[in-house]
Amino acid sequence: MNVMNKSLLAAVCLLFAVPALAAGPSSTGTPAPLSEAERYARRCQSRAPDRSGKPQGTMLWGMKGAWGPQQGRDERRSVIVSVDLNALRKSDAAVKALRLVDGRLEASPEASTGPVGTVLQGTSSEGKPVEVAFCGAEPAPEDPSMAWYRIEAWNPVAQQWENPCEASGAVPDPRALAVGGVWDASGARQEAPGKFTLACENGVITKCIRWGYKPWASREGQSLVELHQACTRMARADYCGNGQSHTHEGTIIDMYDRLGLLAATTESSADWDLSRASFEAAWAPDGATCLSRTRDGRALETIVKECPGRFRAGAAVELGQGDRCTLQREGMSPGAPLLRNRSYESHKSAAAPAPGQ
Repeated sequence: MNVMNKSLLAAVCLLFAVPALAAGPSSTGTPAPLSEAERYARRCQSRAPDRSGKPQGTMLWGMKGAWGPQQGRDERRSVIVSVDLNALRKSDAAVKALRLVDGRLEASPEASTGPVGTVLQGTSSEGKPVEVAFCGAEPAPEDPSMAWYRIEAWNPVAQQWENPCEASGAVPDPRALAVGGVWDASGARQEAPGKFTLACENGVITKCIRWGYKPWASREGQSLVELHQACTRMARADYCGNGQSHTHEGTIIDMYDRLGLLAATTESSADWDLSRASFEAAWAPDGATCLSRTRDGRALETIVKECPGRFRAGAAVELGQGDRCTLQREGMSPGAPLLRNRSYESHKSAAAPAPGQ
């Protein structure tokens, strides 16, 4: 009976709440603007994650491409592409400044909450300002050099705070990492003093970090920043280095690098069938250096047309470990790649549509 009474009470509350909301200033379809005090007071309110399906390709930032309904997805757009460390808009803990150390944000003066409760100014891919609130911080159990952040951004269309990270079935309420540098629409990374990237769990900037390519780390005295960047190109099958992805979310790949952080898989398992896998491409920070085939099954000629002058067909080039290139990068030696990958061969039509279309 108690459960039924609570359910009935909730239904009655909703029944009376709906007309009250409908009668407000949002009846025209555009919510009324809020004052600055009201806007900040509403940040970091707990909400159930949005589990509705959204079109997803392989994302760079892992962010929503735009506020409001999206017709398809443009992988070169994001509601947040950079955050300014020096633009502190709001703080609940007398934090005067923040700094990025490896993969975590530190507050000054030191506060037990770190960045939690603060609001920073960010920028969208369209160059528009966007406010970002830090709602929670969770030390990464696998690596003390980084922390997971639960964030919200102010949606000016809906006039509310919401998680800007794109959800998926596997990760319905994504968190974000703070990563040095900023990425543009072409997928290129630049150093930007005083700015950093919030990379969400479902984006490849974060995936490559979780695979072991932390851009703030080094291996035998060599920075991993370029290896991480090559990984972002590989994960999205961005052969031309122009930001265009040629794969689909959830595609299984195997990777191995020149520094030996990851080695090629040599045994089949429930997650990887060696008999189905074959060499796909080799990678540098600005895209593929050579290809054997495409990941989504389109003809190699379509890649040549997409970035004319970048690749040439010629005699096969042996890279070792049974890897052989049939399409080569102009002016680049076979030993240049930082990273290689294998994948399952797709048999889709060569006329397959580009991701996001």
